[in-house]
Amino acid sequence: MIPIQLTLEGLYSYQQRQKIDFENLAEAGLFGIFGSVGSGKSSILEAISFALYGETERLNARDKRAYNMMNLKSNKSYIEFDFLNYENKKFRATREFRRNSKNFEDVKTPTVSFYEWKNESWIPLEHSNAEKLIGLSYANFKRTIIIPQGQFKEFLELGATDRTNMMKEIFGLQRFDLQNNVSVLNARNRSELDQLEGQLKGFEEISEEHISAQKEHLKTKQQEFEEIQKIFRETEQKYVKLKTLKEDFELLHQKRSDFEKLIQEKSKIDILEVKTEIYDKVFRIFTPLVSENTKLFKEISEQQSSKEQQFKIMQETEIQFENIKNKLSAIQPKYETLNESKIQENDLSLMLQMLKFSDEITTLKERTTKGSEKVKEVEANQKLIQNKIEELSKNAELLKQEKLDSTLLLNVGNWFSEKKKLGETLHIQSEKTDSKKNEIEKISDELKPFEIDPDTFRNDFKIQIEALEYQRKTLSEKKNQIEVQQKLAHFANELHDGESCPLCGALEHPNIVQFEDVNSELNEIRKQIEQLEIQKENIQKKSLEIEKILDRKKIFEEQLKLEEEHLKQIQNNLEAHLKNFNWVEFDSENQNDFEQKRQQSFTIEKQIDELNQQISSEQKNLDKERLNLDSYNKALEKFRLDEAKKEEQIKTNEANLKILQWMDYKDKAIVDVEEIYTRLAKSNLETEKNYSQLIKEEKEISPKLAEQKTVFHQLEKRISELEKEISENKNQIRKALSEQQFSTLEEIQQILSQEMNVQEIRHQIQQFRIQYETLKNSILELENKLKDFSFNDEEFLAVENHFKAVENELKASNDSVVKIVTEIERLEKEFMNKENLLKDLAQLQKRAENLKIMTNLFKGAGFVQYVSSIYLRQLCDHANVRFHRMTRNQLSLQLNENNDFEIIDYLNEGRSRSVKTLSGGQAFQVSLSLALALAESVQTNAQSEKNFFFIDEGFGTQDLESVNIVFETLMNLQKENRIVGIISHVEELKEKIPVSLNITKDEEKGSLIEVS
Repeated sequence: MIPIQLTLEGLYSYQQRQKIDFENLAEAGLFGIFGSVGSGKSSILEAISFALYGETERLNARDKRAYNMMNLKSNKSYIEFDFLNYENKKFRATREFRRNSKNFEDVKTPTVSFYEWKNESWIPLEHSNAEKLIGLSYANFKRTIIIPQGQFKEFLELGATDRTNMMKEIFGLQRFDLQNNVSVLNARNRSELDQLEGQLKGFEEISEEHISAQKEHLKTKQQEFEEIQKIFRETEQKYVKLKTLKEDFELLHQKRSDFEKLIQEKSKIDILEVKTEIYDKVFRIFTPLVSENTKLFKEISEQQSSKEQQFKIMQETEIQFENIKNKLSAIQPKYETLNESKIQENDLSLMLQMLKFSDEITTLKERTTKGSEKVKEVEANQKLIQNKIEELSKNAELLKQEKLDSTLLLNVGNWFSEKKKLGETLHIQSEKTDSKKNEIEKISDELKPFEIDPDTFRNDFKIQIEALEYQRKTLSEKKNQIEVQQKLAHFANELHDGESCPLCGALEHPNIVQFEDVNSELNEIRKQIEQLEIQKENIQKKSLEIEKILDRKKIFEEQLKLEEEHLKQIQNNLEAHLKNFNWVEFDSENQNDFEQKRQQSFTIEKQIDELNQQISSEQKNLDKERLNLDSYNKALEKFRLDEAKKEEQIKTNEANLKILQWMDYKDKAIVDVEEIYTRLAKSNLETEKNYSQLIKEEKEISPKLAEQKTVFHQLEKRISELEKEISENKNQIRKALSEQQFSTLEEIQQILSQEMNVQEIRHQIQQFRIQYETLKNSILELENKLKDFSFNDEEFLAVENHFKAVENELKASNDSVVKIVTEIERLEKEFMNKENLLKDLAQLQKRAENLKIMTNLFKGAGFVQYVSSIYLRQLCDHANVRFHRMTRNQLSLQLNENNDFEIIDYLNEGRSRSVKTLSGGQAFQVSLSLALALAESVQTNAQSEKNFFFIDEGFGTQDLESVNIVFETLMNLQKENRIVGIISHVEELKEKIPVSLNITKDEEKGSLIEVS
């Protein structure tokens, strides 16, 4: 990760917006950030961490982080950080949070956004996970790129397990943890083996001999089929010929029968054709005239009916109109006196209010008297409750003196719980240690049959193998000599005069060498060599098996050592815990006494709680009585106010009276006045309502009556018109009857009553004519065709039976052949499947053996631990290059057997000691060397071109000479394409670093950044 630019506003001491351009600083390779204590140097690193991960070193989410990070003079905090990741891609992270304008301490949750620079613009990302972009978790980011104050020695002092987990995450060592993968492969392979073995059980009867027997049987059946097929073809030709002749004779007979039926039907068709033509002619001429006549009679009947109904409605409306006029005349005098009656109604209403106010004033005076008595009663109850609360409080104070301190009980109880927990842990750890010892004893028993010395067996086996190898080499040389001799003997036996020698080319061979037969000796030597190879292979197998057992023993011994150390630690913890018991009130060996006293204290506390509850209850009663007293006093005051208001209202109403007098009604009952008022109000309302309703009805009925008269006259006019149209229609019907030579209309109606479908009947007649002529011609053709032939049913039946018998025989033979062919195909396919399954079985069995070896190799994540230790040792070697130079070759860093860091002190005979014994300056030097080595390894693993590293502490612990050495080390990083940033207040460094940022803190403007 390479920083490009950082923008800060309203964060910690940064009040105004400040911007840091890291590109110019990074070009120098080494730069510094300097300022006085509290100026805001470390806040720059916290801003970067918070922008990327939403985490800071000084504050967590429970510390009201957003509120505490925001500058107290600001209402908004903003961080914007641009950087390059290991893929050299440019990204931006922003976080912003604001203060609630109504609540100063309420700071809203920060909003976060991530962007990527693409096509000359910032494109928002769908996530805000910095780990995906940088490749590091927040914890490892602090260890390898930005190391905050107080965390510089963290990696050096990490425990072995935590350090191994860190190495796994940073370097991706989980890829070496293949135990689960191997287990999955092994289970899958076992499952496939079981399936294959189960499938092969179904192929036990499949063999080449069985397939050959079936093929021979097929040849026999195919010959039989060909012979039957020949007979079938001959029979089929004769049968088809007779069958065709039979069908022609049967067809001729059927057609003659059908033609006789058509001849009988022809006369009916002729009569139907005449009737249809008459119906069609009458329908076309008379149907419109008859329909029009029916329509006119129907309409005039409807109009006459409507006329009668309209006349009745008109008469009813006239009667209704006269009634409304009479009612208006009767109500007119009463309506004219309505205004004076309403004034009297209003006076009666005011009079009723005044009477009710008088009654209410009387009631209020009675309630005021009763309320005063209730106030005195409540004041007496208050005194009684107060006395009871004081008595309960005294009892509670006496019980508190007898109760033990709850903090004391909690601490002692936790001590006993921790003691029990440590005892149980000690027992479990002892069982684990004994288990490891038993495993080691079992492995030692496995070595006994080999009767070897674990320290020297490798050398012994090596000597044996070398001796066997020497014997094999001697026998191989002898074998080669004999094979040459054997070849020469072969050439010698093949020499004949006149034929050229294959070696020298001579044609004459006077002295041919004679050789003895060496085949038996050569075979014996070969057997001896094979025997030596077997012995060598057995020794190697034996050595490999012993190595595996020793490796297992070593692993268990290492595990036993760890378990024993853990057991010792638990024992030490238990002893230290027992020494921490310093309470004289209790006995550390008598937990029952403690439990009894704690239970007594709980009982007293429960009694105190009960008394407190009673006090609380009585206090609530006291508060309730006080509220009641306030309520009663307020009610009394309200009664007095209401009384005064109602008397004032009576006077106001009296002034508003216009006709009636208050003195005339003052002593009357409200019921009597209400009755008078109700009767008058009802009468006024009915008068006004009835008069309005009658006026409204008169206005509605007058136009309605005029409309009804108009409709009646229109109906009379339409009836007259219809009578003229009916007369004209009758004249047209008489004329048509005369022209078509019909005497009456009844004849026409009788013809039309038949309701013929002319088109359908004509189509039916046409189809009959076509069928008649077609059948007639077809009979003539068949008679001409069959005039020279005759047909015998008995002969046809005999041929047909013979044909069916041969057909069945052919089908049976064909089914037999097909069945055998299908069986052969099945057997051949199954045989191929069986061969494939056997090949697969062999492969799976071989793979099972390999997976068994891999399972033993990756068991217990031992391989991951081994790889992690290699990475740690390489890291240690890289760190020592700089650590030696810083300490003038006096100290060195190494890993012990438990993968913990140790220091080699060359001033004390190269003895090892704990890293915790280092001084502050030495601890800084080794931590810096280790951190640089870790950062280089991580960023090299990420294949980034440049590496960035930020240091925020440590230089104050160095003397001048050490500072120079550290500075020289950091300057050399420039040559290795490394970028290092330093945060410090050491003046010597400020003078040496050419490019730096100076942080100053202004009382008004906050922290300010200057480049120098």
